[in-house]
Amino acid sequence: MNSINQNQPEDNLKDLNGHDAIVKLKELAVSAATCFFVSNIKTGLPVSARPMTVQDVDDEGNLWFLLANDSGTYKELQEESLAQMFFQGSKYSDYLNVYGLVTLSRDEEKIKQFWSATLKTWFTEGENDPRIAIVKVEPTEAHYWDNKHGNAVAFIKKLAGAAIGKTLDDSVEGKLEVVR
Repeated sequence: MNSINQNQPEDNLKDLNGHDAIVKLKELAVSAATCFFVSNIKTGLPVSARPMTVQDVDDEGNLWFLLANDSGTYKELQEESLAQMFFQGSKYSDYLNVYGLVTLSRDEEKIKQFWSATLKTWFTEGENDPRIAIVKVEPTEAHYWDNKHGNAVAFIKKLAGAAIGKTLDDSVEGKLEVVR
């Protein structure tokens, strides 16, 4: 049985390191904005997953979130400081899978930096709500799936490939090695 990748006219694997990895991680996480944030990662048991909005991806590749310190998620992250995030930026591309180490804090400067009026839905006392916690995720592993030339070109290549019966996939994927 042949893999579809063996029928590709071009290379579709591209690992990224250092600065290039951070740029790609930031591009995909920011364009998706929301991810499924997974905690309680234990083999053989159901994980806990919930949608969360990334507040920032800094220049070191760390992902930042806000979370209520009285939530089940916060308690799970106190017990096990590992998380995995799944981002999907569009229907056919911009996928990102990040696994990393979590640090919880009450960094007042970060809260001020990330605060917006819509957050009052969850933190009713405003940016001084004592329930606000900062979640920092330092990626230890990451993988991306994207396209090389944008969604329009990828769509045209897909249509052309279907019409002529050839694999003309414009996708690219690889590991993101965020060097620390």
